Amino acid sequence: MGLVRIAAAQVDTCVGDLEGNARAVLEWTRRAADEGAHLVVFPEMTLTGYPIEDLALRASFRRAAQATLERLAVELADAGLGEVAVLVGSVGERPADRRREDSPQSGTTEHPDRRLVASEVAGDVVAGRPEAADAVRPTNDAVLLRGGRVEARYSKHHLPNYGVFDEFRIFAPGDEICVVDVAGRRVGVVICEDIWQDGGPVSLMDENEVAALVVLNGSPFEEGKGHVRAQLAARRAAEVDAPVVYVNLVGGQDDLVFDGGSFVVDRDGTELAGAPQFVEHLLVWDLADEGEPSRRGARVPPLDADEETYRAVVTGLRGYVRKNGFRSVVLGLSGGIDSALTAAIAADAIAGENVVGVSMPSSFSSTHSKDDAEDLARRIGADYRVQPIASIVDAYQEQLALDGVAEENLQARVRGVILMAISNREGHLVIAPGNKSELATGYATIYDAGSIGGFAPLKDVDKSRVWALARWRNNHAVDRGEIPPIPESSITKPPSAELRPGQLDQDSLPPYDLLDEVLDAYVEHAEGRAELLERGFDEAVVDRVLQLVDRAEWKRRQYPMGPKVTALAFGRDRRLPVTSRWREP
Repeated sequence: MGLVRIAAAQVDTCVGDLEGNARAVLEWTRRAADEGAHLVVFPEMTLTGYPIEDLALRASFRRAAQATLERLAVELADAGLGEVAVLVGSVGERPADRRREDSPQSGTTEHPDRRLVASEVAGDVVAGRPEAADAVRPTNDAVLLRGGRVEARYSKHHLPNYGVFDEFRIFAPGDEICVVDVAGRRVGVVICEDIWQDGGPVSLMDENEVAALVVLNGSPFEEGKGHVRAQLAARRAAEVDAPVVYVNLVGGQDDLVFDGGSFVVDRDGTELAGAPQFVEHLLVWDLADEGEPSRRGARVPPLDADEETYRAVVTGLRGYVRKNGFRSVVLGLSGGIDSALTAAIAADAIAGENVVGVSMPSSFSSTHSKDDAEDLARRIGADYRVQPIASIVDAYQEQLALDGVAEENLQARVRGVILMAISNREGHLVIAPGNKSELATGYATIYDAGSIGGFAPLKDVDKSRVWALARWRNNHAVDRGEIPPIPESSITKPPSAELRPGQLDQDSLPPYDLLDEVLDAYVEHAEGRAELLERGFDEAVVDRVLQLVDRAEWKRRQYPMGPKVTALAFGRDRRLPVTSRWREP
């Protein structure tokens, strides 16, 4: 039969942009054809973008997606690509011919009567009325385009309903397997969660003697998740006794980051080919003829943990800026580590000339802070401005005569007003430099320069990791013969909000290394007070930290969106209680 060349098109899509996503499929299929590919596999929900959430419940959107899909099939053929098999993710439909609770799903324990059922009346979504079930329901599909037409469809079986996923509420599950013919070889097709669950469609593939299994994925980034995917794919490869081609989405979409990292794993678990993370890429791999040893393709070395997280945050910010129609960002530059790292991330995401950094010194701002802010802006090539706030604060004080914390917070909020005014005047997106440790404890002034804006790149990065990422970024620059973007003094000096003479963060908080250790146990690993005390943490520290975290939920709920990089991110995954009364004594 000869070799079958498979191309994994690791692409960046935008939710709702049917035409733009279709153009990307056409462009990347052409590239794959130039490489001699017989089959091109795109990620999950490529045509619609992912995750589309309740957009799938709009009949008008599903009709538009189907029309775009059919038009794309014709355009592929007209471009001379009709002989190439193209697997693309999209939304589909199926009759609502059975109760959804009859279908086995992952992570679903809710009582059927309490589930949200959505229907469409005259094109509008009506939620919460079980008696108004649709005649059709949306499905999460993989669609084979070939010869100018839609040749086959497969609907995702296992619909995740945990963490960032809400697919069980939105989609109807599929119940059929899909095996397609590519140049005389049989290739099985599944979607993402279908390989995370034992049994189901993959368990039936061996009966169909597939030569390879391809998996369309929209798997968001989490620290440490890459090896879990590889181990899982290796298990499925052994199950079907065939190589697995894992194709993942790349790019930022709201608060999710998709890292790509597509790969091919052999039936014995050996990685045969691998794509880089956080960039669009075409991974080309040859499926060997029957009886021949598996072929190896291009591979890239894995990123270390700090580089992986840094690039995830850069990708998240870049996607949010671009997909929301912005070209530039503005932020306050205090000379501190958080704003310095945030500015460096922004420069890497959208180029330094598109970053506006504003120094807003008060009467309490140190000379070294102002110098560090200016130095940072020069290093990254940002548009640097100085806007003193003393006269503005004085004008407020003439009317309000505030003192204590209220006076300190006034300074911080004046800075937020200035940034929003510049944004309104010039069209920049305001980005917030606050980190996860501050957000957890409520150590931020709401509506100030550290928490105001449309996006917070460090929202899911704790303070200790902020320093680690800054060190990595500077070392990376040195390794490349470049000037480190972050001034050394911004990294080494004690952090301070500089809202009163001699103020330091540790006046109000435990040392950050200790604080982050307690926060990691309480927030990330859900350990309670008793468990923390058993581990040897000081009782006063534990009670202080837990009290701060529990009381700060109202601030976290109003904080800007930011990229999720850990297993439990505030806003997307985690809501901590606003009271401590539930906790054990």
